[in-house]
Amino acid sequence: MEFLEILKVIFLGIVEGITEWLPISSTGHMLLVDEFITLNAVDDEFKEMFFILIQLGAIFAVILLFWKKMWPFQFKDKSKPVILKDTFSVWFKVVVACIPGAVVTILFDDYVEAHFQTPAVIAAALILYGIAFIVIEKWNKTKTPKVATLDDITYKTALLIGLFQVLSIVPGTSRSGATIIGALLIGVSRVAAAEFTFFLAVPVMLGMSALKLLKFGFDFTGTEIAVLVLGMATAFVVSVLVIKFLMSYIKKKDFTVFGWYRIVLGAVIIAYTLIK
Repeated sequence: MEFLEILKVIFLGIVEGITEWLPISSTGHMLLVDEFITLNAVDDEFKEMFFILIQLGAIFAVILLFWKKMWPFQFKDKSKPVILKDTFSVWFKVVVACIPGAVVTILFDDYVEAHFQTPAVIAAALILYGIAFIVIEKWNKTKTPKVATLDDITYKTALLIGLFQVLSIVPGTSRSGATIIGALLIGVSRVAAAEFTFFLAVPVMLGMSALKLLKFGFDFTGTEIAVLVLGMATAFVVSVLVIKFLMSYIKKKDFTVFGWYRIVLGAVIIAYTLIK
């Protein structure tokens, strides 16, 4: 693999690591970056799968950082494991939240990929949800969250968040953005919304990656393996830094800045498309 192609893969890993956890649409950014920085070392079929599988690097970062909260077993000594019922409860709620998205993805993912992965759709989604973030955060300033912590999330709340996550099937929406907007609307605090988004991302992204991998097959060339490993490793390292930044940021500030970013980026995409 040529040095320039290596730099392209690293750049795509950086973009994935940053945009997967910030509510600004990782898929939208990856498709837009591909418009200007095209991987020539692999074919289009592999690249489509790569844009999904690279998310595994971001997922491993979440598992690393939230292991103590996500793993439902503790060992106080070698012979007495302690089962954390609250952690199991959170995972059961995550399963409930996954159901709407899983159904919609299985039924409509191929159709959406064929008809909605366009600059116009991405720009519209970026702007629409950017406005939503600004409006909701302004509305939230006078509200006290009904759900303060992750453990306070009920099955009903989890299902509602899962319904909002369905919106992320449209490129440019952002999976984390859709779930966070939904959580904020129904009274979940920013920290609890972000943490539930991280939990929810694990089965969702593992499932999506498995589907893409099964569809593509396991017959990889040496170059394709190198692209996958390098992309996921880069996404992992960058995701660790970005998640730490985001959790620190939302304890003091809101998501308004991400809303403005989405609007500006959407406007730039529209301008570029018209000029092109």
